[in-house]
Amino acid sequence: MHLSNRQLFLQHVAQTSPAPVGLEIVSANGVYLKDVNGKEYIDLISGISVSNLGHCHPAVVEAIEKQAKTYMHLMVYGEYIQSPQVQLAEALSKLLPAKLNCTYFVNSGSEATEGAMKIAKRFTGRSEIISCKDSYHGSTQGALSIIGNEFFKTAFRPLLPDTKHITFNNEADLQQITSKTACVFTEVVQSEAGVLAANENWLKKLRERCKETGTLLIFDEVQTGFGRTGSFFAFEQYGVVPDILTLGKGMGGGMPIGAFVSSAEIMHVLQDNPVLGHMTTFGGHPVCCAASLANTKFISENKLFQRANEIGEILKKELVHPKIKALRARGALAAVDFGDEKFNMEVIHNCIENGVITDWFLFNPKSMRIAPPLTITDEELKKACGIILKAIQ
Repeated sequence: MHLSNRQLFLQHVAQTSPAPVGLEIVSANGVYLKDVNGKEYIDLISGISVSNLGHCHPAVVEAIEKQAKTYMHLMVYGEYIQSPQVQLAEALSKLLPAKLNCTYFVNSGSEATEGAMKIAKRFTGRSEIISCKDSYHGSTQGALSIIGNEFFKTAFRPLLPDTKHITFNNEADLQQITSKTACVFTEVVQSEAGVLAANENWLKKLRERCKETGTLLIFDEVQTGFGRTGSFFAFEQYGVVPDILTLGKGMGGGMPIGAFVSSAEIMHVLQDNPVLGHMTTFGGHPVCCAASLANTKFISENKLFQRANEIGEILKKELVHPKIKALRARGALAAVDFGDEKFNMEVIHNCIENGVITDWFLFNPKSMRIAPPLTITDEELKKACGIILKAIQ
């Protein structure tokens, strides 16, 4: 008997929920996904803020094809001089403040978190790591130790010791940062909490407190980087510069890549005591770096971060309904808050049935996630908003 892909999927691919969405997608282009029956869906979440240029963007596909024909994996990252890595690191340094001039490439945002934790502990000689309640930094054990939601971590304890949480945007809690603190992790916009932006005054005081105590400040821009929130990086809107920056998701134009970026001085600690202080086989993969470079250049040269603001304004204008309690948007990252988890899930399910893919937030299941490709047209976006409003009805 010949089993269908769906049956094989359920038998042999590890499941992470009792009832997977189960869409069988056979192709994707721009903002559209097409399933096995030929039905099209508008992807209103970009694969969770990954496909900022949409699916199979020509510039990214061309870069992938060219590099795949030249060479793929050669050697463990950091040993050979490989043009795609060098060019991408240079491109990032030109987009970032002067002190963020040295990049370590990894495979994902979670890995970027792990690397940033290691260099912070190694550089400061301290062990305490502070992060914020309702923050998300990844799912590996180190990253899990510092995420700010107990529901997703309690089953995997014991986790890393010497970690604690402060309240996002709470100035009084900044006094918990002391000379024992190696680093403070924070998102500039808390994504999984349902798009909560940092208060500018709080972020500046956080920077000051870290400077006072010799603590490294780490900004997690895995979900907010690469044009998503209205500037290339979200922190640019605040005039506050971190000591370390973590990147992922929208970095690769659909290919798996992440990075942690710092100064050459801080990154230097990976070279000795011990040598090879951080290792990765596939981090900085040439094809992923080539894709990321094309993605980075296209977003930057075409100022798609400005388009993100236009998307946010359209969402605020179109999505007006008595059952929407609030709409929080930072550029093209938005949360439609219904104040009711069951109702939110029903709306999301109805949207998918009617050809619009939306989702919820890990730490805020009462809100619907919207984060479309930055290439979406006004017409496509308004069509999707119409389907959402019908689903609410």
